[in-house]
Amino acid sequence: MFCPECFSWDYRLQLISLGLGFYTSVFLLSHLLSLALCRTYNALPGKEKVFWNLAATRAAFGIQSTVAGLRALTEESALNKDKVRGQEDWSWFHILTATGFFVFENIALHASSVAFRSFDLPLATHHFFALSGFAGAVVFDSQGHFLAMVTLLLEMSTPFTCISWMLLKVRALWCLFVKLKYLLQKMSLLYPY
Repeated sequence: MFCPECFSWDYRLQLISLGLGFYTSVFLLSHLLSLALCRTYNALPGKEKVFWNLAATRAAFGIQSTVAGLRALTEESALNKDKVRGQEDWSWFHILTATGFFVFENIALHASSVAFRSFDLPLATHHFFALSGFAGAVVFDSQGHFLAMVTLLLEMSTPFTCISWMLLKVRALWCLFVKLKYLLQKMSLLYPY
């Protein structure tokens, strides 16, 4: 069910801000918990600490994206009935909070580029197009959300990749959990739909 009056521009901007605030909070919480609980984190150089916290944040977004994408594929909804113009309240929520996440990612990328005097053009290009695509879905609001929701499934392997990097840093690569994680990661890459 779609409720058009619920999605005024004020409401959209609030949900985008909510997404930005939530993922900024995940980043900061990752920093504080890692600082208090992880000796490996404390020994990392500043640039790797930022990447560690970004990895935790991206993993959280990957979980949200997977849930949204799978819901779009499996649930009978307006998105499935009309793939071109179908929208739902829950798809608006994910569009808007994902836009907030991509704003966070762009801020983090450019701030760390300035702070650490490095620039990753492919990553900047990726982040530019991700933000542009989801901002386009916010602005051109008569378009359907099916493609955007299914596109979020591209983030399905992100939690596994990010957790792998963090576990490599703490040298826990060969534990049973990691072997299971690799199996799940391979399955998510082979069968994204």
